[in-house]
Amino acid sequence: MIRRWAVVPALLLAACGAEPMAAQQPTLDGKAPIVIAHRGASGERPEHTLEGYQLAIDLGADYIEPDLVLTKDGVLVARHENEISETTDVADHPEFAGRKTTKTIDGTAFTGWFTEDFTLAELKTLRAKERLPQLRSTEYDGKYEVPTFAEILDLLAAANKGRRVPVGVYPETKHPGYFASIGLPHEATLLAMLDRYGYRGRTAPVFIQSFEVANLKAIRARSDLPLIQLMDGEGGPADDAKTTYAAMATPAGLKAIAAYANGIGPNKAMVIPRGALGTLGEPTTLVADAHAAGLKVHPWTFRRENYFLPLADKGGINPAGHGDLGAEIDAYLKTGIDGLFSDNPREAVATVKGKP
Repeated sequence: MIRRWAVVPALLLAACGAEPMAAQQPTLDGKAPIVIAHRGASGERPEHTLEGYQLAIDLGADYIEPDLVLTKDGVLVARHENEISETTDVADHPEFAGRKTTKTIDGTAFTGWFTEDFTLAELKTLRAKERLPQLRSTEYDGKYEVPTFAEILDLLAAANKGRRVPVGVYPETKHPGYFASIGLPHEATLLAMLDRYGYRGRTAPVFIQSFEVANLKAIRARSDLPLIQLMDGEGGPADDAKTTYAAMATPAGLKAIAAYANGIGPNKAMVIPRGALGTLGEPTTLVADAHAAGLKVHPWTFRRENYFLPLADKGGINPAGHGDLGAEIDAYLKTGIDGLFSDNPREAVATVKGKP
């Protein structure tokens, strides 16, 4: 696809009195940015399914990303949230009707069904469904199981046989403070599982990520695996009411993060904000500031549906229609980001790696 700025050479822009596009900034280590398949190829298959992860691998993703929650019997499974009514057919199972309840997770009340109230065997009777049916196809609903983290690592082990550069894994610990409070902490189980599959040391093809802080610090005390501090545009870590993500994104905050993590995963609007009409604004200094602190930057989440794209990159007024995701990604690549999360690894890989 021809990018809009590729049509008019920089010399012609200068002759017309226009400013040329900003030069591409380098990544932290000078290597090409990585493509992280957000919950698998979740723009084309229900998220957090083995089939979605396999498709992401087939499409050239560098990493696959499972969000990890725990079952009643302490097994790590991949779900966007521990409340599973949006991502499984649990509501269609009368045998589990009595499990529906209301819980407060990180200060917010949720009503539904929660993984910690199910054994793994019970969860395996459920089937995944599309979380965004108003924007994406539901043709694969009911076909795929809820995978365990071990099954995901088995999938990667098989996919990486014979590969010179392995596809990595990028697990997120979901609500680790909450799970620790009910006697189901992530850390020991997660680290033991990664060690069992050979993920050891600073160069292992893994990043462990969390929106919380204490969880990452606890992992750092026990492991030298790469860690990523996630950040949102508003609020702050659920385990530290006195800290905001805005403060963490300052040079001083980034320096503090560098004491326990290897990078940050910010909401992409923290890298390039959007205007009131959905237009992309000027980049912030976040990437440069993070690099100055020795931190990699992996913003989230890049999606091809018009609903999610900047105004200039939309392909029409239908929210479910597809626009020019490559153009949006290109704008972020120029800031020097070290990688990105995308629901659409096909388009992200084509843009980042220049593949047709």
